Parts: sequence; structure tokens; C-alpha cells
Amino acid sequence: MDAGKVLLFLLTLLTLPFFANGQQGVGTYLGDESAFYASTKQVNQFFRRFNSEEDEEGNRIYADSKKYHSPRLRKKYIEILFDNETSSLDKALKEIFIEEVTDAVNPIYLDFHGGEWFAEVHTRFVYKGKDSPAILFMQLQEEPVGSKWVIDRVYFEPFNKLFKEKTNKEGKFLHPLSHELDFMNLNKIFERRDEIELYTGKHYKPDHLSLMLLEVKRGNLSFVTIKNVKFHFFQIDNWYFELSEFNRKGYNTGWLISNLAKLDQKQKESYKKYIFFEND
Repeated sequence: MDAGKVLLFLLTLLTLPFFANGQQGVGTYLGDESAFYASTKQVNQFFRRFNSEEDEEGNRIYADSKKYHSPRLRKKYIEILFDNETSSLDKALKEIFIEEVTDAVNPIYLDFHGGEWFAEVHTRFVYKGKDSPAILFMQLQEEPVGSKWVIDRVYFEPFNKLFKEKTNKEGKFLHPLSHELDFMNLNKIFERRDEIELYTGKHYKPDHLSLMLLEVKRGNLSFVTIKNVKFHFFQIDNWYFELSEFNRKGYNTGWLISNLAKLDQKQKESYKKYIFFEND
């Protein structure tokens, strides 16, 4: 087959999934297409299927359809949005969650622009010539004409090692009468570069994001690649779940719920601190 025919064949394959009514797709020519459609390939699809705004074959469900937000269909769709192969999710807890969010009187839907969900992006950087992993926490920020993803915070172990854990055992402080000396003892603080953070307020936390931006600007830190991504959802009252991507054969693939917990607001705040490496 000459190059022109090969190119034409490839272009034909690329256009197949977009044929009218979804009746003809890659699966029609390469095998069973049901697994291809059942896979939740995009995070947007996860939202739509959770809300019963898209079926398991990838067809959109609009507000004028009886299937739209159907409690019966939502129970079916949400069941297949869990990782049912590898995660040790509590079956009873999962059933309670599904019953609660699909309640016919007070149903709960996910809102893409509703906040209280964010991405945890594991990346690899080179820092001063050494390979170093970093975790970027990405937040969806609403704008007047749309929304955009922004880097909300960062955890980078080399930065963490730069700062001592603050403790009273260190015995480092400025005398409470330092103001009477016009703070002349400040010179001693800045001579002690390795422990200068011990003289900051009790609520001080090193800002890894600012440090990262500074080191990138200085040329000491360079991005290499993304290793994996997962999402944390706190949007539903009294519930938390984690969304992870699974690439495997079969129907239970794509973006699926890999962790589920029933948490009140106080527990959610504590868990967020744990995710962000901000535990006291």
C-alpha cells in the first residue's frame, strides 16, 4: 500500500467515532465496541455519567429526555463509575453513597464549576542537576468569561528539608524587650541562616509554590514530565471520594472512584491538611 493510501486509511479511522448517531465507530471495524464506550475516558464524562447526562455508550442525555437525571439510570451509571476490580471499597458504604446521591426527592449532582474538588498532579523536575519529584495541586478558577486551571499549591521535598520544624525546644527567640534596643539584635538572626525560620510567628508555613516559582526563574529548577494525576472531591456534603485513572482491558476502566469515605466538615478540613502535607 502506498503512502497516500496509508494516510487516507488512518484519516478514515480518526473520523469514525464522530459519525452520526454513534452507530459506526472504531469498534465496528476493530472488534467489540461496547468496552470502548463503557470506559470513562475523560473527567468530563465522569461528571456527566454521575449526573445521568451521558449514557454508557457515550451518547449525551439532554434535559428534554426522560433519561436526564433519572434516579434509576444514575444508580446504574454510578455503580460502574467505581473501581470494582482493585480497590478495597466497602460495599455497604458504596451502597449508602449511591442511595443518598440518587434520592428521588433530594438528589445530589456534581457541578464541574461548583468548587470543592481539585487535582493532585505528581510530576518530575530536575533541581540543581538532580532528579526530584514534586506534587502540584491544581485548582479550577472561575473567570468572568470561563474558567482555567491554576497551580494552587506545591509540595517539594527539597524545600521541606530547608526549613527546621518549629519547636520551643530550640530555645531561639528575640527578647520581649528587644524593642527597647531598636531591635539591634536582629543582626544575630540573619547570621544564623540555617535556623532563621525559628524566629518567625507560630503560624508561619513555608510557601513551596513561591519558592518553586523563584527557583524556576533563577534557572535552578526545570520541569521534566507528569507521572500521574488524581482528583479529590469534597463537593458532596458529608462525603469525600478520590478519582483515579485505570488503564486496563474490560469495561471497568478510565476515570473511576478509587476511594470513598463519609466525613463531616471538620474531618474534611483535617483530611485536606493531610493531602497538602500541612499536618501540625
